[in-house]
Amino acid sequence: MNINEIKDLLAQFDQSTLTEFDLKDNQFELYFNKNQQVRGQNGTMTETVSQQPETPSFCLDKSLDVSSVTPPALAEEEDLKMEGTEIVSPLVGVCYLKSGPDQPVFKKVGDRIEKGEALCIIEAMKVMNEIVSDVAGELIQILVENEQVVEFNQPLFVVKEG
Repeated sequence: MNINEIKDLLAQFDQSTLTEFDLKDNQFELYFNKNQQVRGQNGTMTETVSQQPETPSFCLDKSLDVSSVTPPALAEEEDLKMEGTEIVSPLVGVCYLKSGPDQPVFKKVGDRIEKGEALCIIEAMKVMNEIVSDVAGELIQILVENEQVVEFNQPLFVVKEG
């Protein structure tokens, strides 16, 4: 199961009247919960202090092999990162590589980037934040997908300065 399938399941679960969803497939386990109680490691329910039962929780079994979720050739990506300057996310949100659904991407691998040029938009709390390049050079790697949720300080792009 890839990350987009998990996001789709979470969106459907969030809009449904279900309060719990548990999916098990071999070593993969996915558990969503809208209750005020959370399931512990042994499967029993324990009380939490959360005051927001409407917010779904997301629990992913840490013992599973996530190679199907992470991109292949991580060693090659690590080598490429060393050759350029990383542009990182200044906030948590949804990263858009296009200004609209029917618009072209801001930049592609191999494009020339100028300092201050827009690379993507990150939506956080319904506010669209344009992310611009700190350096000039060639875009050698895009580390995120369109509409991917990104974390604070997560690398988004690699630019070879010059």
